[in-house]
Amino acid sequence: MKPPTQDKNTESFRDGVTAHGSAMSFHAMAKPVGSTCNLDCTYCYYLSKEHLDRGPGAGRMSDETLDLFIQQYIEGTAGNEVVFSWQGGEPTLLGLEFFRKVIAFQGKHARPGQRIENDLQTNGTLLNEEWCDFLKEHRFLVGLSIDGPKEIHDHYRVTKGGRPTFDQVFAAAKMLQRRGVPFNTLTCVHRYNGRRPKDVYQFLRQELDSRYIQFIPIVEHKQFTQVAPQKWNDAELPRDGEPEARPGQPGSIVTDWSVDPDDWGYFLCHVFDRWLDRDIGSVMVNHFETLVAQHLGLPSQMCVYSENCGRGVAVENDGSVYSCDHYVYPEYRLGNVKSARLGEMVFSPEQFRFGKSKSESLPKYCRECAYLTDCWGECPKNRLIRTPDGEPGLNYLCRGFKKFFAHALPEVNRIAARLSKSPLRPKPRM
Repeated sequence: MKPPTQDKNTESFRDGVTAHGSAMSFHAMAKPVGSTCNLDCTYCYYLSKEHLDRGPGAGRMSDETLDLFIQQYIEGTAGNEVVFSWQGGEPTLLGLEFFRKVIAFQGKHARPGQRIENDLQTNGTLLNEEWCDFLKEHRFLVGLSIDGPKEIHDHYRVTKGGRPTFDQVFAAAKMLQRRGVPFNTLTCVHRYNGRRPKDVYQFLRQELDSRYIQFIPIVEHKQFTQVAPQKWNDAELPRDGEPEARPGQPGSIVTDWSVDPDDWGYFLCHVFDRWLDRDIGSVMVNHFETLVAQHLGLPSQMCVYSENCGRGVAVENDGSVYSCDHYVYPEYRLGNVKSARLGEMVFSPEQFRFGKSKSESLPKYCRECAYLTDCWGECPKNRLIRTPDGEPGLNYLCRGFKKFFAHALPEVNRIAARLSKSPLRPKPRM
């Protein structure tokens, strides 16, 4: 099993080079239960999807739709490996019988010699030993969502009744370890834990012994439940440095739980130092690994740091296909697997324009930045503010990323130089 390299907010957390490096490759993130979840995490961007006029709503993917999706994904994927990523909502709500059908349909449609892999992103609260046996038998790679020690995790990650979930998730992690199920941890960095990198990283390493760590910055436009990315009024966007470009301020452009840009930089810098001091060579942290890879001349392992995007679509429970997991809005619906081929939708002119706009829409401020090729403006859905001179399209986290790159790049370049001396030029796995 390859260790994961990507987060919930993007795309597959497996080999990003495979997902984004090949000219005819793509990745589909399946949402077979739509936005349905047994938790009510404050910052979840997906729970609101059932309220959209053309949103996926509640319900489960039918057997017919599941079979069509699996068939089309396998047919449309170049190469000898196909990676299925199952997310939600909470996909384990579908039960084991659904995923036994997944395995059966994959076996039915797989080409001779083709390797099928599966990823499952879960909150962990419904896992039991039967689940663990199934996941191990079929070589699922699990992404487990946990935000740090109990007091931090339970601040936002609660049940529908507002009850804490840490004890269940922590027990699930230990059970996965006992049963030999490979998993990574996915930790959201938000306003509450952004200034506590030591507490979060120490917990993940010492309490959970996590060796594959993903950090995801929580950033949401204040009207994200109604307004699709890039459909907001540019004239209303604050400039970098203005109070409205931070959370918790009157008239803030983002939700109260969004991570502060300076805190995001602070978090990455402090975790990087602890990783460098104690864990380099034995622990993978997504933002650090991809930065080294990029400075080796390799493709980004995370779509948010790629020059262009568009190769990672979301497939909803009704078979609808959207340009991206963060673009599940009517304006970005590409079609449905029941009436169009998945591969044709991914490589359609419409989706090509969507992907190219990531680089083409960058403001001059970004194009002249010393860190352009490290960042490429990060995820377009986070371009919520204007540059100091008023041009729209600047990433809300820009000042945090600049702080991190300035801090980390001298050491990253030394690591890359050392690795580049290898005759095989290995993909970094530090």
